Amino acid sequence: MESVSNIVKVSLANYLATLPLPNSVLGWFTIGCKGWLKLIPFFSAVGGVSYVTYRFIIPRSPVNPNTKKEELKVVDKFDIEELGDSTAFCRCWRSSKFPYCDGAHNSYNISCGDNVGPLLIKKKK
Repeated sequence: MESVSNIVKVSLANYLATLPLPNSVLGWFTIGCKGWLKLIPFFSAVGGVSYVTYRFIIPRSPVNPNTKKEELKVVDKFDIEELGDSTAFCRCWRSSKFPYCDGAHNSYNISCGDNVGPLLIKKKK
């Protein structure tokens, strides 16, 4: 544990002291090329840690959580004559009757703060 303490208190402090960090906003414009080269590893580390933290807090979620997961690509074909006068297709991928809409987007919209709705197809009369 002492070696970690030494790295944080001594080595990291010495490294940060050598960085050409300006005291004002306008100071960023006075840094030369060598100064910017010294800052690249620092900002890369800060960006990497920030991204990993963000991904840990907000993990990626698939658009399609459970519909036909065994298939490489979900494709549904319909004959226009089979659809009837009006048909609602799901666009949120939460419907238990997918590809038809069953209203599952209502609870999804509330929980995720989204505004997705169905695709409505109607025949002209």
